[in-house]
Order: sequence, then structure tokens, then C-alpha cells
Amino acid sequence: MHRSRLFGIFIDTPQGEAGAAAAFWSAALGTTATPVPGEEEFIALRDAFPGLAVDVQAVDDTPRYHVDIETDDVAAEAARLTALGAVVEVDNGGHRTLRAPGGHLFCVVPVQSEGDLFDRTARTWP
Repeated sequence: MHRSRLFGIFIDTPQGEAGAAAAFWSAALGTTATPVPGEEEFIALRDAFPGLAVDVQAVDDTPRYHVDIETDDVAAEAARLTALGAVVEVDNGGHRTLRAPGGHLFCVVPVQSEGDLFDRTARTWP
């Protein structure tokens, strides 16, 4: 058995436009944009949506949105989601990027939530 939950929504933005995108989204959502220490490609939009991370992520690609699912067992969660029809695009060892039916990218990552949020809100899967 393992557990998982939706961890966050990421606003993927070309690198040169990430600062402007973070300024826009922080004003639009009424929150503050804060660089994530040690992860220079992320700018967190703090408290934009309680219980979910909302970040602008600088990417070397076209603009899009993606979600992250956090889990206490990356391999088991990726296997569960591929059985539902997702395809693994990239296996980064500690996390995986998958493509859902319909073409949307999403990531399966180890637990990232602070405090007991994961324990309180994650679903348990057989």
C-alpha cells in the first residue's frame, strides 16, 4: 500500500519571462512571489491556494501548466498511474514525468508537503 495526493500546480514559463509571469500571477492571485531557496527555477506564489503549492517554474520549453502528485512510494504511484493509461516520459530516479491520456504532462514526486499535511490529506492505494 502507498499514499499520494495532489501536491501542486506549476505555471511553466520560458526562462526569460518567469519573473514577469511571477509578478503577474502573484498580483492576480493576491499573494507574494518568493524564490525557492536552492531551486532557482521555481518562484513560489505563497498561500495562493491553501494546501497546494502554486509556483512559476522557468523552463526551456513552451508555456503550459502541469501538476505534481506527491507520494510516499514513487515507483508504486507511477505504476498505478501507468495502469490507468499514463505513459512515463522521463524517469529521473527520485521523481518521474508522465503524460496522461489527453497529452498533459505531470510529475510524480516524493513527499514535499510541510508538516503533517501529507499525512492528513493523502489517499491510500492498494
